[in-house]
Amino acid sequence: MPMRRHALTYRSFGKPLETLKMEITKAPPRSEGMLRVRMLCAPVNPSDLIPISGAYSHRISLPAVAGYEGVGRVIDAPRQYASLIGKRVLPLRGEGTWQTILDCNAALAVPVPESISDAVAARAYINPLAALTMLETWPVEGKRVLLSGAGSNCADYLGAWAYQHGAKEVVGIYRSESRVARLEQLGIKPVFIQDVSQISYEARESDIVFDALGGPMAAKILQLMAPGTSFIAYGLLTGQAIQLDSKPCAHYKRFHLRDSLARMSAEAWQQQFLTVWELLAPFEMPDYQLFPGQEWRQAVESALRPTSQKALLDLSTLGR
Repeated sequence: MPMRRHALTYRSFGKPLETLKMEITKAPPRSEGMLRVRMLCAPVNPSDLIPISGAYSHRISLPAVAGYEGVGRVIDAPRQYASLIGKRVLPLRGEGTWQTILDCNAALAVPVPESISDAVAARAYINPLAALTMLETWPVEGKRVLLSGAGSNCADYLGAWAYQHGAKEVVGIYRSESRVARLEQLGIKPVFIQDVSQISYEARESDIVFDALGGPMAAKILQLMAPGTSFIAYGLLTGQAIQLDSKPCAHYKRFHLRDSLARMSAEAWQQQFLTVWELLAPFEMPDYQLFPGQEWRQAVESALRPTSQKALLDLSTLGR
């Protein structure tokens, strides 16, 4: 019986729940030089949903399969990679991961250590690698760090690992009270997003800001920062650009993980993940809710609610 592939595909841009469709097709022959992976699970993140809306339509060819990260098991491989058959890998930087059968570049497939669970491995790419790369690019040793959008996983890593990199203090701006305990557990000083006076104070006192929000809040922080400080814009959760009335005193930098990856060799890519695994092994990741593949709509709905637990899609439940 031919192998079937289930893939959450979008053929036009728009709201995810309106444009995503579960398409079931016969899996084509494995491409030469590629690994064939049967996906186990994949997270449902805002970063997965934003492209579906058309935000990056200039660099996305339709139709496209959704999903940027996840973990799967190798079921077929070229002879020189035959040792990977049966092993778990992260099949990244290729096809969308919200599908049951995926072919990926063997040199870029990241082997997963036995000690790392599927749930951790599935979420080990975008946020951990972005946080690590930013901390390596903009050192925080001895500095006061301010995080906006401190409800995100990436902010968790930035805050916790900033201390490992020698940060003096880390402050996080949060929106939901449900985040306070988590921030305090990680040693991040919580500041409520509506506490304008405290945010203004923290902006003036911070040496470096990692901003995930954009919009008016980011603009206010940037304009209050002192000369010689740094503002790193790595997200746009508000969907609004930063608009300034005057030139800021802080150094403004934008960070896009894909730009860093474009300059990274396959060897450097694999080496970065050796560091990521070491950092994630003792790290207590946030709780998640597991959705069977058939309930992908509920998983997307959950991901669209800011206060929900992180959603993980169990692709192994879909028929073969």
